[in-house]
Amino acid sequence: MNTVIDTTDRRIIAATQGGLPLTLRPYAMVAAQLGLDAGDVMARMQRMLDSGAIRRIGAVPNHYALGFKGNGMSVWDVSDDAIKEAGQTIGALDFVSHCYHRPRHLPTWPYNLFAMVHGRDRAEVDEKVRHIAAILGVNDRGHEVLFSTRILKKTGLRIGPNRP
Repeated sequence: MNTVIDTTDRRIIAATQGGLPLTLRPYAMVAAQLGLDAGDVMARMQRMLDSGAIRRIGAVPNHYALGFKGNGMSVWDVSDDAIKEAGQTIGALDFVSHCYHRPRHLPTWPYNLFAMVHGRDRAEVDEKVRHIAAILGVNDRGHEVLFSTRILKKTGLRIGPNRP
């Protein structure tokens, strides 16, 4: 896909990469800040999403601040034949924030499906992981839960408005 962006696109990225303003009309506020039309800002962001220049626009909640202190990455050994369907099913669960396929590193790491599970405490996460195991049934060839011990920085690549 063509991911060419111009100077205005770069200005929009620089203005929004730290987050959209928490207002009823965030695109209008960004547009006003940059001296642009809100419709143009939205159209450009949609074009950049469609082209792959930016991957997503979404909220990044602080799960700890929301009371979810038992966050755990569940890792699963799922047959390669079942990985796509399993990932789509598990990723659609409301207590899973992200789910993805990763390569195994045998013989020490047999897991190829990762799903971040959120709960108020570790016991709730364990209960939800048992629910995932029941959904996977025979496709669960083994799993573990790796609990979070601290919050890591959640930011992507940052560009300035004048970078080439």
